[in-house]
Amino acid sequence: MSTPIPIYLVNATDLTKQHSESQVWAAATGFKAEPNTICLVPGPAGTLAKVLVGKPDLVDTWTLGTLSQILPAQSYYLADDWSTAVATKLWLGWRLGEYRFSLYKPLNATPLATLLPPARADEAYVNQTVAATTLVRDLVTTPAGDMGPDQLEAATQALADAHAANLAIIRGEALLEQGYPLVHAVGRAAGQSPRLLDLTWGQPSAPKVTLVGKGVCFDTGGLDIKPAASMKLMKKDMGGAAVVLGLAAMIMGLQLPIRLRVLIPAVENGIAGNAVHPLDVLPSRRGLTIEVGNTDAEGRLILADALWEAINEKPEPALVLDFATLTGAARVALGTELPACFSNHPQTVAALMACGLQVDDPLWQLPLYQPYRALLDSKVADLSNISDSAYGGAITAALFLQEFTRPDIPWVHIDLMAWNVRTLPGRPEGGEAMAMRAVFELIQQRFA
Repeated sequence: MSTPIPIYLVNATDLTKQHSESQVWAAATGFKAEPNTICLVPGPAGTLAKVLVGKPDLVDTWTLGTLSQILPAQSYYLADDWSTAVATKLWLGWRLGEYRFSLYKPLNATPLATLLPPARADEAYVNQTVAATTLVRDLVTTPAGDMGPDQLEAATQALADAHAANLAIIRGEALLEQGYPLVHAVGRAAGQSPRLLDLTWGQPSAPKVTLVGKGVCFDTGGLDIKPAASMKLMKKDMGGAAVVLGLAAMIMGLQLPIRLRVLIPAVENGIAGNAVHPLDVLPSRRGLTIEVGNTDAEGRLILADALWEAINEKPEPALVLDFATLTGAARVALGTELPACFSNHPQTVAALMACGLQVDDPLWQLPLYQPYRALLDSKVADLSNISDSAYGGAITAALFLQEFTRPDIPWVHIDLMAWNVRTLPGRPEGGEAMAMRAVFELIQQRFA
């Protein structure tokens, strides 16, 4: 086995004072210790002596995110002395950058560069986070033909089995019998039956945290069919479900002292003779009637039934969060890389945003602006699933979901892309576990 090669993070001052023997080589190769640049310093007999990496003003999770793919495929170690927090971030970013989706296409046989666990790094956290992120990325990136409700159920069952969790499933017509009419309505036109996946884990006496994930395994738009350009990426419309499964894997794998519940309404929004029509009026688990102003606003319908179940569990949960690839309006407002969050509890959402910044997994709060609730009024039902206005779509969607929550139970709604539209350090193009680490940090700080 070859001797591991040291990696040093340097700025211009460090290069002058601590690596003066490498200055001539650095100058010859044009290395100025700027962020996102590297310098391979040769040793005797054609060996690689060390790697210099331009150090940014703020060293974060993504500082080393590209190195596993671009350095020679050897073993490396961090030669600088880092705190536990920074060492953990650096190793996590490196490891997340190793990800490659290989289900259908053989990978290039060239091995990747590897980084030895840095001193002080939290190995358990990094290993669990990498495994959870890989699960999310794989689930979201897998095409809908191989990731329908059946396969999403199988992935949930595998996770439950791995952690001795319980999984209850309500499928097909049983959804009507057990009071989930919106989940049934959205998914009834698809080849695979709609279902509610209900995973529980942990001691019943521990604080209860419930996660709800939108599991629309493919979204045609229903009878209000999407144009081809908008439909192309709809395999990712179960990204909310994938993220809650990844988050559950972290919580169970790291043994947080909570009682966890995960609710995933898993459906395909298909087109058939029994599909929901525009302006149909549907009942809900809460008892409110919903006029379907647009069949392509289906995610909020299935979430409504699941949220009402989550909120009304006895004893009550201490915190409820839902994750959903819900609106294009949130992407217009914040772009694809910054999830929007809404909450009925200011302290909780403020803490969540602080956690996101702490772990380099940011979110941004949008308001539950109550005057817009009138935009969801219907003349024939208790409310409509859409507003007739072209504006404020992320807010009105969140206000719709708020109708299925309670003000006395902290609730956070996260509207996310779940997809990297460009490759960034540690984050390749494709499915992504957005907001997962931020919420884990919130739960850990609040309950552990």
